[in-house]
Amino acid sequence: MPAIPSIPLSALAACEKISLLARLNGAFPNFEAVFSDETHNFVTPCEPRLGEEVTVRLRAGKNNASAARLCYGGSVMDMTRTASDGLFDYYTASFRMTGKKINYYFKLSMSGSEYFYNKRGLYRDLAEGFNFTLVADFATPDWAAGAVIYQIFVDRFRNGDLSNDVLTNEYIYLGQPSRRADWGEDVPARDVCNFYGGDLKGVMEKMAYLKELGVEAVYFNPLFVSPSSHKYDIQDYDYVDPHFGAIPEDGGDVLSQDAFKNRNASKYVARTARPANLEASNRLLAELIGLAHANGIRVILDGVFNHCGAFNKWMDRENFYQSAGYPPGAYRDEKSPYHDYFKWYDDNWPNNDCYDSWWGHDNHPKLYYEKSRALYDYMITVGAKWVSPPFSADGWRLDVAADLGASPEMNHRFWRDFRKAVKKANPEAVIIAEHYGDPAAWLEGDQWDSVMNYDAFMEPITWFLTGMEKHSEAFRGEMLRNAMAFEEAMRFHMSRMGSHATYTAMNELSNHDHSRFLTRTNMTPGRLHTLGARAAGQNVNPAVMMEAVVFQMTWPGCPAIYYGDEAGLCGWTDPDNRRPFPWGAEDKTLLRFHRDLIRVRKRFRAFRTGSLEYLYTNYGVLTYGRWDADERLVVALNNNPTAEVLRIPVWKIGCSTRGKMETLICASGGGYALGGADYEISDGQVTLEMPPFGAALMKEELSS
Repeated sequence: MPAIPSIPLSALAACEKISLLARLNGAFPNFEAVFSDETHNFVTPCEPRLGEEVTVRLRAGKNNASAARLCYGGSVMDMTRTASDGLFDYYTASFRMTGKKINYYFKLSMSGSEYFYNKRGLYRDLAEGFNFTLVADFATPDWAAGAVIYQIFVDRFRNGDLSNDVLTNEYIYLGQPSRRADWGEDVPARDVCNFYGGDLKGVMEKMAYLKELGVEAVYFNPLFVSPSSHKYDIQDYDYVDPHFGAIPEDGGDVLSQDAFKNRNASKYVARTARPANLEASNRLLAELIGLAHANGIRVILDGVFNHCGAFNKWMDRENFYQSAGYPPGAYRDEKSPYHDYFKWYDDNWPNNDCYDSWWGHDNHPKLYYEKSRALYDYMITVGAKWVSPPFSADGWRLDVAADLGASPEMNHRFWRDFRKAVKKANPEAVIIAEHYGDPAAWLEGDQWDSVMNYDAFMEPITWFLTGMEKHSEAFRGEMLRNAMAFEEAMRFHMSRMGSHATYTAMNELSNHDHSRFLTRTNMTPGRLHTLGARAAGQNVNPAVMMEAVVFQMTWPGCPAIYYGDEAGLCGWTDPDNRRPFPWGAEDKTLLRFHRDLIRVRKRFRAFRTGSLEYLYTNYGVLTYGRWDADERLVVALNNNPTAEVLRIPVWKIGCSTRGKMETLICASGGGYALGGADYEISDGQVTLEMPPFGAALMKEELSS
């Protein structure tokens, strides 16, 4: 798709010869003044009910438009100029939500020509894919809008209970014996059975740390019973894994070598399937969630509903459960009550290729909802169970959510029923899906609330700041510091989500599937098995990491910190991105920076639900504004290795043409300061010199 400037190039060229002050005073057309969005600043109500009247607003330069029209659902309506101030005219129009979903855009007559305005910007032609969208009866939880989320990969966060640690040689999984690792050890390339001992008690021990950091919600990677360290191969959806929870009864000694070689997993079954251990582990999760709530922190669980694990009692490929007295699994017996939970292939049954699996991973047998109503109904109850008392979790993150089912029809049907059940059990629960690509089909108010924001967050900012692919597998010099590519990607991908989804999207710099962002700042392609663990921390640039954190904490959506990012953890893509948290060896400057920036963020409602406007972009430079009726904030990033003088048009977010901007925080060279110089607003612009790899956050000083 070609680059998208914010205004027509011909109009921009004409405006370059006209003084800014003349344009602001309305003497000449000010194309850059046109603005609207789907937030509460320009739509009332911004989460309408079916049949409710909605009022939309459009901003234009003062005396610039001879006519403004609202175009929606095949209708065209004249807008009324209802307000003006020193810079802008405001036009309004109202319509009823007669349908579930209404798209709209604006037509403006300016200087004898007609222009179209939508999320793409102001153009002579209309690109309908960028139109604004309102969805009736689609409300997301208020607490989730802009909440600071902290992601915990449990085995690597904190070991609070040595008695529940996985034992070396406790069992074999995927041909690997389980192994208890020391906390400071490097993560091996084959990590599936490597355990460091992190658990729920460890999280509870560090609840004060999370609260002090400013965390408002914790997202846990899977907690349910599973033989792997990552637990995306769940074997029992009704219970927390006792290795994360509690093992009040140990169940015997370590297996003899003969029994171990024969894969007699009685020790593992005794520890993970003993009812006393399972119930104790569930009680511990309920206790943790209660403690989190008492500290003002919500809890989001990871839901793996597309596939289960080959250890699961439904499949029982390793013959764990039948030997312990459970009904036969589908891999053990064709007459198993769970046979229809999976899709089978006839030839050479049973073997590891005889069933459908996720992306060919035979330890992830894909669940076959099309054939089993029992499976379908059970998984819906799982969704409701964990957000209900006594657990009362606050929502779900859905793993590979678009993959579920064998057809789009089944996929959408399941998520509709899942949402109904979850929201009925806990109306304040949030549903966020892992998703790559266009999510619009799932964001119509009846399925997901939002997504893990790869396309409209992680990827564009990674390319701009580092030139790196998010797995650290490639470097593209043409993407590094490419502000036009960044804005183009953001405008396009954000247009696929309404404000309801945008402001609850999980904005991550790193996570368990991608390299650590700090490692990406070394601009070196690599993986653990190619360059080794040490290389992931070599030649990194903490100043670029700070730029990224400023961006993360000020962009629309939920800033989601992957555990240890705030402490300076490095790492290639998985499994190296799952290193143990470096307690006692944290990067103290980076940790304080996160704490201070989160405190600044929480002072301003505009960061949670305010409008976004690009102010000035250039090679290596991004500046943008966040604002609402009471607050006007400006963010500036200079990702160049040289200082840059920036002239930022703060008038575009409604700042006075003359006044002051107060510096809230500035970072450069791997350090930072709270506060700083005030900057004069002259003719609606602020001029400041930005240091190399610098970031600054400012607010308008409002006169009393």
